[in-house]
Amino acid sequence: MKNTTTESYEKGLKEDLINPVEAAEYLNAALEDGSYEVFLMALKDVANAKGISEIARLTNLNRENLYRILSTKGNPKLTSLNSVLHSVGLKLAVEVDNYVG
Repeated sequence: MKNTTTESYEKGLKEDLINPVEAAEYLNAALEDGSYEVFLMALKDVANAKGISEIARLTNLNRENLYRILSTKGNPKLTSLNSVLHSVGLKLAVEVDNYVG
């Protein structure tokens, strides 16, 4: 049985993650953690906010594959990861990290 505080938090998070700007900030914070598993859990939260069925439709991936990709043991191909991100209004980017020339 879920506690109402937890349910309220999850509902609020889901509402926030529908917004691509909020979702990008959430995913970037997960990436800063440095753990691939944390990033995949965060991406799963973003995907759940939009709806797995909707993402499956938009990406042409079946739901079972999406759940497998978004699990903490998932190892998505770059094309799959890119498809999921595009389906929620996001894209991959690369930034310079402490470049010393």
